[in-house]
Amino acid sequence: MSLPVNGPQKPLEINKLPARPVFAQPAAGHRDWYLFEAVRSVPRILLMLDRNPLSRTYGCFDREYWHYRTADFPCGMNEEFCLVLAQAWAARHPQNPFYQNARLRELTIAALHFARRSAHRDGSCDDYFPFEKARGAVSFSLYAMTESYQVLGLDDAELKAFFAKRADWMLRHQESGQLANHQALGALALYNVFAVTGEKRFQVGSNALRDLTLAWQHAEGWFQEYEGADPGYQTCTISFLAKLRKKTGDATLTAPLIRAAEFAAEFLHPDGSYAGEYGSRNTHHFYPHGLELIARESPAARRLAESFLQRGLPRRSRYFNDDNRMCAHYVYDWFQAWADYAEAPGRGEPLPPVTPHTSWFPQAGLLARHTATQAVVAAAYKGGVIRIIGEGGPVYADTGVMVQLEDGRVLVAHLYNRANQVTWDAASGVLTIAGSLCRRRSPLMTPVKQMIFRVLALTLGRCNPNWLRLVVQKLFITGKPMTAATFQRVIRLQPDSVTITDEIQLNGVGRPVAVLAVPDSTSIYIASSNPYQAANLLPVRRLDTLLTALQKTGRGSETITVPFTSL
Repeated sequence: MSLPVNGPQKPLEINKLPARPVFAQPAAGHRDWYLFEAVRSVPRILLMLDRNPLSRTYGCFDREYWHYRTADFPCGMNEEFCLVLAQAWAARHPQNPFYQNARLRELTIAALHFARRSAHRDGSCDDYFPFEKARGAVSFSLYAMTESYQVLGLDDAELKAFFAKRADWMLRHQESGQLANHQALGALALYNVFAVTGEKRFQVGSNALRDLTLAWQHAEGWFQEYEGADPGYQTCTISFLAKLRKKTGDATLTAPLIRAAEFAAEFLHPDGSYAGEYGSRNTHHFYPHGLELIARESPAARRLAESFLQRGLPRRSRYFNDDNRMCAHYVYDWFQAWADYAEAPGRGEPLPPVTPHTSWFPQAGLLARHTATQAVVAAAYKGGVIRIIGEGGPVYADTGVMVQLEDGRVLVAHLYNRANQVTWDAASGVLTIAGSLCRRRSPLMTPVKQMIFRVLALTLGRCNPNWLRLVVQKLFITGKPMTAATFQRVIRLQPDSVTITDEIQLNGVGRPVAVLAVPDSTSIYIASSNPYQAANLLPVRRLDTLLTALQKTGRGSETITVPFTSL
C-alpha cells in the first residue's frame, strides 16, 4: 500500500461541519440500543490501532506489539477489529459521529493491508505464539476483513489476492477439537471470499464447512463446543449461520437455526443476562445479529433479542468481555443487529411472562427451570455448577465444591466429565450427580518456561503447529487429572427454594485446609471466559461444616437452601 506523500496535493479539507449531538440514550427496547452501545465502543477500538501512516505497523490493532512492545509478534486475530470501524463508517444515523468519516475509512483500509503484510507466506496468521497458524484467528480475521472490504465498496487486487491465499490455506487445514462456531465462521468467511473473487472453489469449501457445522448439531438443538454444549458460543454459531443464510438464501439453514434458538432460549435469565460457567466453555457470549435475522420465523429468537434490548443492554446486566483481545468480538455484531433489526408485531413492547416449565437436556447434561420471575440452571457434566437468577439479578451461583489440600493442590468437581453418574427425577425435581474430583491445573509462565515454549514454537511447532496446539489443549482445556477423591451433589428443586447437598469422600488423597463454593471459578483456559458479570460479586460460600468432617473422618456433607424471594 503506497501513501500519496509526494506530488500534487488536494487543498486541505477542514472539518467545518457542526458538531453532531451526543448520542442520546434510547428508550429500553428500542433498536437504537444496539447502535448506542456499539458507537460508544469505537474509541476503545481506535485506541488499539496504530494510526501513524509512516509507521511500519500502520494498521496494526495489537497494542501490546506496536505500542507497549511487550509482544514479539502481532496477533492476527486482532485484525478482525477492522470490521468495527467499517460498520461505524457505514451506520447512517443522525447521532453517529463516525458515519462516512474519511479518516475512519482510511484506517480500516490500513488495517486490511497490515494484515496482508504481516501474514505468513501461505496467508495464515498467528494468535498466541509465533508460527501457530491458528485456524480460529484465520477465520475470524478473514471474515471481518472480507466483510469490511464489501462494506467499504473496495476494489483492490492486492487484497483480493491476499484473501484468496488465506482462504486457500483454510481449505487445506483443519484444527484440533470440535468447535462448531469456528466451522460456521469458516463457512461464512469462505463464502465472502467467493463473493469478492468469484472463484468457485471457495463456495464449495464454504458449503463443506456449513455441512460439517450442521453435522455437529445434536438433536437437542445445541452445537458441539469441545466436549459439550456451551449456550454462549451457541449464539455465535447462530449468528454466523444466519449471516450465511442472508448472503446465500440457503433455506436448509432455517430449521437448524430455529432449533438452535429454542435451545438457547432456555438459558436466558430473567434479568436479561445470559449463559455462564455452566456451559462447556464457561462463556457468557450473546451475539444478537443472528437472532434478529431469524426473529420473524422464531419466537425464541425474537424473545432472546427483545430481552437483550429491554434488559441486557439498558440494565447493563449483559456480560463485559472488553479486554484488549476481546473488545471487538461482539461490537460489530451489534452494528449488524441494528441494521437488520426485525420489525414484527410486539417488538418494543414489554416482554410477556415466561410460562413456568422445567427442561432437561440429557445429552447436554443441562437442567433449566423457569418460573415467572426466577430461573435455575445446573450442569450435570460439570459436577452440578448452578446459577439461580431473579428479575433483579443473580441470587446464588457456585461452580461446584473446591477442596484445597495442605500441600497446595486444589481438587474440583467442575471439569466437564461425561463419566459423571447423573440421575434426573422429574417427578420429585431432584438432580443427582456423582463423580471423581479432579486436580485443578493453573500453571503460570516463568521466564524459563517462556523460553522453552518459544524454542518449541520456533522449531517443532513451526513444522507442526497443530501438534503443539494439541499439547496445549490437553494441558489447559481437555485434560482431567482425576484423583481418588469423589463427590456427590444433590440439587432439589422445590416450589419456593433450591436445596443443594454436597458430599465428599477424600479416600486418602490428603488433608484439606479449605472447602469453598465460588460463584465464578473455572479451571480450563478459554480466552472468552471469565468476563465481568453481576454474579462475580456474589459471596464465596465457605463449607466449614464439610471441612471439619473431612479433617476428622475424610468424609462429610453439607446442605444449603436458597429461598426464592418472589415467585
